[in-house]
Amino acid sequence: MEARPHLLIVDDSADVTAALRILFEETGHDVSVAASIHDAVSVARTRSVDVMLLDLTLPDGDGLSALARMRDEAVAPRVTAALTGRAEPEIAARCTAAGCAAVLVKPVPIAELLRRVREWTS
Repeated sequence: MEARPHLLIVDDSADVTAALRILFEETGHDVSVAASIHDAVSVARTRSVDVMLLDLTLPDGDGLSALARMRDEAVAPRVTAALTGRAEPEIAARCTAAGCAAVLVKPVPIAELLRRVREWTS
């Protein structure tokens, strides 16, 4: 049996993580959630992550620092997509420089989110 892609959703909104968990579990993904940088790094330490959807504003700091810490510990996801409510070019440039495969501006249309994650996990 082929393993289900592991998706890590990092967002401090319980509503966002609950909705995304349902969406991705229904579409064949194994989903973990984290509400902070600390929790995200802890998940990545215990299990390999195929795709991380990373909110940039977390209670314990800038979400991109989670990706940096994961890289430092050699537990970074295969693909990271930044999720943000801000569409400024400088934010996109910062995310790209940090190694994000995409910068998705909230609210991200569900069809686009599913299509992107499918591309990254196939």
